[in-house]
Amino acid sequence: MTVSDRKPTAAGDESGAPSTGDRPLCFVLMPFGRKAEAGGGVLDFDAVYQTLIKPAIVEAGLQPLRADEEQTGGIIHTPMFERLILCEYAVADLTTANANVYYELGVRHAVRPRTTVLVFAQATRLPFDLGPMRGMPYELDASGSPANCAQTRAQLTTLLREARQPSTDSPIFQLVEGMQPPDISRLKTDVFRSRVLYSTRLKDELARGRREGVEAIRAVKQQLGPIRDVEAGVVIDLFLSFRSVKAWGEMIAMVDEMAEPVARTVMVREQLGLALNRAGQGERAELVLLQLLKERGPSSETFGILGRVYKDRWEGAQQAGQAALAAGLLDKAIDAYVKGFQTDWRDAYPGVNAVTLMEVRESPDERRHELIAVVTYSVRRRVASGEPDYWDYATLLELAVLGRNEPEARSALGHALAALREGWEAETTVRNLRLISAARSRRNEDLPWTEELTRALDESAHRLPGGRS
Repeated sequence: MTVSDRKPTAAGDESGAPSTGDRPLCFVLMPFGRKAEAGGGVLDFDAVYQTLIKPAIVEAGLQPLRADEEQTGGIIHTPMFERLILCEYAVADLTTANANVYYELGVRHAVRPRTTVLVFAQATRLPFDLGPMRGMPYELDASGSPANCAQTRAQLTTLLREARQPSTDSPIFQLVEGMQPPDISRLKTDVFRSRVLYSTRLKDELARGRREGVEAIRAVKQQLGPIRDVEAGVVIDLFLSFRSVKAWGEMIAMVDEMAEPVARTVMVREQLGLALNRAGQGERAELVLLQLLKERGPSSETFGILGRVYKDRWEGAQQAGQAALAAGLLDKAIDAYVKGFQTDWRDAYPGVNAVTLMEVRESPDERRHELIAVVTYSVRRRVASGEPDYWDYATLLELAVLGRNEPEARSALGHALAALREGWEAETTVRNLRLISAARSRRNEDLPWTEELTRALDESAHRLPGGRS
C-alpha cells in the first residue's frame, strides 16, 4: 500500500494540490519486483512505479495506491475488489501480459466506464482484444528501468488529467448498449478511504516494530482483531515482521489464524516451512515443503528452503555423533539445492548453498568447481542489471571464499556490510563461512583471512535488529 510521499502543508502540499488524504485515489495495477523478459533481459517494475507512474499520478493531483496484494500470490479478495471498484482512477501496466493485472483490468472495465489509463513498455505485443485501445508506451534502458522519464511522466500526467473528462474508456461500456455502471454510494467510498489510510498506518507501525522488537509487533497484531478478517497485504506484512525478529512460534501460530486463501499461498507455505525448521520442527517442515512441491511443481525458493531443512538436520546428526545419518542428510541437502538452482539459473541462493555443502563433504564433490563458475555468473548478472541487495553481495563473498580469492572476498564483504538490513541475514552467511573454514581446517587447508572476514560480519550482525544480543 503506497501513498504519496510529498509532505502536506496546512492547505495542501508544496505543489498547491490538496493534501494526500483529500486527493482522489488512483489504483495502480502492475506486477512487482524484477521480472525476466522473453528476450533475456530484466524489467524492473518497482523502478517503473517509483520513477514513472507514481510521480505522474502525484503531479496529476491524485493519490497513488499500489496493488501490493500480488506479493501474496495473486489473491483476489474483498479488499482487492474494493480497490478496483472504488478508486476514482486507475493505471494498468500491461507489460509481460501478467495474468493478475489482466484479470483486475477486466473487473475494472466491467464496473467503471472511464478513468482507467493503460501503459506498457515499448515492443509489448498486446492481446487482440486490447489492441485497439488507447495506451501509452514507455521506453526502458539496459537495466530494465524507465528511460526518458521526464518526458514520459509528463505524458502520463496529461492522460490522467484527460481521464477526468466524461469520455468512456471501458470497451464494455463502449460496445454494450444501455450498460449502466453500478451505484457506488459516497458512504461506501468514504469507508474504503478510511480503511486504506488505516492499513497504511499499520504498515508504518510494523516497520517501527521490526526495529523495536517482537513485543512491538505483538502489540500491532493485538489491535488488528481476528487475523482472518484483516486484508492480505497487512497480514503478510505482519507475518514477515515476525520473521525479521526470528519469532518463529508467532509465525507458525499465525498461519492457523489466516483466511484459507491466504494460508494456502505458495509464499505463506514456504515461509511456514522455514519457520517450522527454525523452531526445531524439521520433519514437519519437510512434509510441508514436499507437499508444496508435489502440488505446485519445482521452485527454486521451495527447494532452497528444503535444502536448509536437510542442512540443519545434517548438523544435528553430526553433533549427535550419527555419522552415517549425517552423510545421508548432507547429500539430500546438496540434491535439494542443486534442483533449486537447476529450476531457475537466475536464483543464485540454492546454487551457492549447493557448492558450499559440496566443499564441506568429507570427500569434496568435484561438481563444485563447475557450479562455482555458473553461480558466480548468475549473481554477477543480477548485480549488473539492477539494484543488488545484501544476499547478492553475501553470495559473492561466499563464492570468493570458496574460490580462495581474498581480494574479491574483501570487496564483496564491504558491499555486503553496506547493504545489511537485519542481523539474521548476516548470521546465515557467518554460519556458512564457518562451515567452510571448519571443513578446510580438518583438511589442513586453513585460510586465516577467512576468519577475519567472518568475524567482521558476525560483529555487524549483533548490532542489528534480529541479530543476537
